[in-house]
Amino acid sequence: MANRSRKLTPKTSKRNQPHAGAMKRVAKKPQKKLKRGSWLSSMLAIAILLTSASLIMAFAWISVLFIFNPDQVSWLNKILPAWAQIPLGKHERPQTLKQIQLDLSKKNQIFGETLPLNQDAENSFLLPVFQQRANCQSDCKELVELRVYERSEELEFKSQSENYYYLATQLPITGPEASFVTSPLLEEPQDINIPLPLTEVQRFEGGTPSPGVWFNLRGQRQQGTSAFVADVGAAIAYGHVVYYNPERTNLLQMLSWTSPNGQLPKWQQVTGNSTKELVVDQTVDLEPHLEVYQVKPLKLFLKPIQLEAITLKSPALKDSAYQNALSIARSGLWTPAFEWLKFIKKQHKGVLPEAAQAQMDLIRLHSQLTKTQAEKNWASPSQQVLADLIDGRWEKALQVFEASPHNAQEIATLLKADENRLWNRTAAALRVNPNRTEVQAWFALILAVQRGEEHANSWLKAQPKITKDNLAYIQGLLARLNGEGTKSQISSPHPSQIVGTVQPITQVTSTEWLQPNSPADLKLVDNQVWYQVEVSAFNDGKRWLNSPFENLNPPKTDTAKFFWKTLGISSDPEIQIVVWLPNGEQKITIAAIKAVQLQGKVLRLLAAGPKIPENQNDVLQPKPLALTNAALEWVQPSPITLQELHQQNPQGVNVMLSSVWQSLQQSGEVPAGAIPSFEQMQEKLGDWPVQVIDLTNNARPEIILTISAAAIASLNQPTPKIQGENTEQHRDRTIILSDSNKVIYTDFTRNYLQKLSAIAKLSGVQSLALLVENAHNYSLRRWSEKNQRFE
Repeated sequence: MANRSRKLTPKTSKRNQPHAGAMKRVAKKPQKKLKRGSWLSSMLAIAILLTSASLIMAFAWISVLFIFNPDQVSWLNKILPAWAQIPLGKHERPQTLKQIQLDLSKKNQIFGETLPLNQDAENSFLLPVFQQRANCQSDCKELVELRVYERSEELEFKSQSENYYYLATQLPITGPEASFVTSPLLEEPQDINIPLPLTEVQRFEGGTPSPGVWFNLRGQRQQGTSAFVADVGAAIAYGHVVYYNPERTNLLQMLSWTSPNGQLPKWQQVTGNSTKELVVDQTVDLEPHLEVYQVKPLKLFLKPIQLEAITLKSPALKDSAYQNALSIARSGLWTPAFEWLKFIKKQHKGVLPEAAQAQMDLIRLHSQLTKTQAEKNWASPSQQVLADLIDGRWEKALQVFEASPHNAQEIATLLKADENRLWNRTAAALRVNPNRTEVQAWFALILAVQRGEEHANSWLKAQPKITKDNLAYIQGLLARLNGEGTKSQISSPHPSQIVGTVQPITQVTSTEWLQPNSPADLKLVDNQVWYQVEVSAFNDGKRWLNSPFENLNPPKTDTAKFFWKTLGISSDPEIQIVVWLPNGEQKITIAAIKAVQLQGKVLRLLAAGPKIPENQNDVLQPKPLALTNAALEWVQPSPITLQELHQQNPQGVNVMLSSVWQSLQQSGEVPAGAIPSFEQMQEKLGDWPVQVIDLTNNARPEIILTISAAAIASLNQPTPKIQGENTEQHRDRTIILSDSNKVIYTDFTRNYLQKLSAIAKLSGVQSLALLVENAHNYSLRRWSEKNQRFE
């Protein structure tokens, strides 16, 4: 049983058993397989973890971009379905410039010319938006909005062939109210709340305060087009100054401005610091008024700066002398005030507080204008006296008053019409120095003319320190106001308004001349000589008539009385004879009209007066001019250089220079051929002075360029042909270009027989006139709207 049992249990023999090494190999093989699988699993796990971390970081970054700048993730919209599109918040999808313009057109809005905000105009620009005005005849585009666009930096749009732009900011625009625009012309502003349209946007160039960009929004309104505007023949310019702040990406309306003389605001150095000031010219006639604004910081996030006006209301220095100087400056005596302040500054060792120095610089700026006016040679004694008194030249003004009875009569009319500007000046000067004889004299003259001679004498006698000699002197001046000429002139409903050419004559035949009295009255006294005046134009009390006088039909009876009444000679028989001396100085002689003559279509006057200087046949000197006191009011726009005009209107100056060069070629001043480049012409002509004024009565200014002989000669050496022509070619000549840059007047003709002498305002006429010297006489030319020319 035991043996059977062993058979049933098999024995393991050594041959069948593996040896120890084999056992080890068998045991190790499965262990190697286990380690390789574990490594692969670890790598896979790490890869999954890294991928997950990257995705988490990517989604986190996209989330941050979506929160702070959703435009940066707009590219995802290409791969996302419509229901999953990423909203871009308040930002619109960028557009090309053509798309922007198309959108505006769909809204019935008009896009203006883009203006760059930095050197690269493709990165950002300002776009003016206009709207068509209803029931409009001219200047029908009204500015309604300013927009700033910035170029998109997203890859989706940056890779496109066209530039795409975001709307960065916008500013709605409304023009200033009419009452504000006309306020410098009216002592009592009218309550007219109608906003006036703005039609142009310009960028200020050259030395503007930084950082940022300054823009001028402007419009024009022709004076005399409504009941609340005085008709003085020029266009009022007005507008807003807008500042673009690149740090805050916003537009700010900084200032509203108005200029009755049509001058645009400009940045210039006034106070001497590193930042320029903005100057707005509100001068009316001879009365200077400049508003000067400084850039001042503000502690506001969206508006870090403001424009603050320099005012004289509060003295910046606690000094009685300084306060007195500001007092007379506020009355309009700019030059005396500035001279006083210079003395005060010297007492302070040449240093004033910043605010006081700014007030002094404002006064200096006004003083420069009044000095320039007073130093001009005025054709009228009243204009000369007005310029002298505005500048505080009391003694010089008295000399003009005492020069002749005619001067006294004319100046009496000036004082009677004065609306407190001379009164305020004399009163202010008396408050500072009540014992100055010259000021007392003018104060008494104004009192006598406006309130009566008895009132003036009572005031004079009440002055505590007036001497007997000074009292007698001033009373003698008052007696000059009582001449017959003054009474007849003031009471006359129709003063004479005559312009003509004058020449001395030696023989007079009484039967050839008409006069209300006997021909025997044609006699000369006190070394007088005869003058013959050929009338170019005159006013008959209703309208201006020009030579040749085709429709002047006098009656056969009382012909002389007809002319005396029609020409206004019965009330104002004196006529001025203006002669230009070789040095350019004007010499004015007063003559009396004695008789009239009409031969065919030519009207002549016979006048008697002192001998005038001889012309000596100098073709470079203007011909003697005859005009009555009330005929003309000279208009002298302040000149600027072509370079300054180019900053305001670069495209217009570019076209203008080409027109000027062509005129020079046509007149033979420069050789024919190709027109030089704009840069070459600008280099040669940039310093030439120009005047900007509306001559065509369309509320848009023309450009007047007067070129001297020396300036023309500097362009190039004259050719032999030019040298051999008439010597009169060396006189100054003028060219006028319209607002559309067309030549509408020129002295550049080959016969050199005409020359623009002056610009004048005629009584009762809205548009200005050109006084043109021709081969034998003078003519007044006004713009014809129908024929589009001066005639």
